[in-house]
Amino acid sequence: MNRKLVFFDIDRTIWDRKNYIPPGTVEAIRMLRKNGHLVFINSGRARGYIFHPDLLEIGFDGIISGCGTMVEYQGKTVYCHMMDNDFAADTIKMVREYGFRPILEGVRYLYFDEEEFGGDPYGEKLRSDLGDRLRTIKNHWANWDIVKFSCATDHADRTGCFRELEQDFDFMIHNETVAEIVPKGYHKGVGISKVCELLGEDRKDTIAFGDSANDLGMFSTAGFSVCMGNGTEEARAAADYVTSGLYEDGIWNACRYLNLI
Repeated sequence: MNRKLVFFDIDRTIWDRKNYIPPGTVEAIRMLRKNGHLVFINSGRARGYIFHPDLLEIGFDGIISGCGTMVEYQGKTVYCHMMDNDFAADTIKMVREYGFRPILEGVRYLYFDEEEFGGDPYGEKLRSDLGDRLRTIKNHWANWDIVKFSCATDHADRTGCFRELEQDFDFMIHNETVAEIVPKGYHKGVGISKVCELLGEDRKDTIAFGDSANDLGMFSTAGFSVCMGNGTEEARAAADYVTSGLYEDGIWNACRYLNLI
């Protein structure tokens, strides 16, 4: 079999909301590499939110982060598109006027303001997960290292805000309360294309695993796409193959189905 480049989303694909990784997933990814395939994380998370040892110690050849805005290969950054801080500051002011609560996502840190997320479960998770990698927006105003941002959009004018943002950004809308906001033209598939260009590989030899809205660009770019059985209806419809769920060894089963392991 030709060498394949295999790309994995993190959340609800490799691990669950409590960062539990099924043993079969770890074994499958390690066997892929043992069999000569190249394995990459391909996440909507910015790099500052990809550091958990249980994840990284599985072993990956590279990391695509921030919805294709940053690419690493063999421990070196080979591409990074940063947001201009003055432009980002104007954008954050604007989205707040529409009632959005922003989380800025960077190469080293994530930024949010405590008063906007008091008692919010996601805010609590960020505090727990990130520790000293979490910064306030206001105390580092226009001095960020960000590639994208996300917003809590409950009780907000989403239609009006998206209309103002659409010239410069693309949106990955997860549900009625959460949206990822990414510089125009970027998505996970951009990261796949950049890796293929770097390594001189054909996109037909790429395989993508994911579960949700921000994986659609990856699915449309990869030579073959796999949606987890626990994936959203939209992601399942877009995939070439739907495997079993995360807890049912979906990654292992798909890799066996594709004769990769």
